[in-house]
Amino acid sequence: MSPHETGGSAHERGTPGGHLDKDELIEEVTKLAQSGASSSQIGAVLRDTHGVPRVRTITNQSMMSLLKEHNLAPQLPEDLSALLRRVVHLQQHLAKHPYDLANKRGLTLIESRIRRLVKYYKQQKVLALDWHYSAETAALQVE
Repeated sequence: MSPHETGGSAHERGTPGGHLDKDELIEEVTKLAQSGASSSQIGAVLRDTHGVPRVRTITNQSMMSLLKEHNLAPQLPEDLSALLRRVVHLQQHLAKHPYDLANKRGLTLIESRIRRLVKYYKQQKVLALDWHYSAETAALQVE
């Protein structure tokens, strides 16, 4: 059977993730977010179990706007919180191994990346203008 005999174009066959309509998809996203899943984890679950490649194709809004609409958006962006977790892990490592110069340099590079991200998120008004990074409070901000 050729590709042309499979029932028409993708639009004629239905939307990707055709067994979920808009309301069911929004319900699934909110359920996963309430269980503590991050937006990338939610996207992976939707892709793997429901065959939804992108939330935007069905709902016409991004996953973050859906989460904000239902008051489930995280306080910190996912990439920033991942970097903060890495900093906390490296700080614990360097407390045990203070002469590990390679990881000390890695910590400096990660902190530089955090500062650049914070500057960007403040410009985009994702973070409050008075939010600032400090190595001492990184562990508290990750929790």
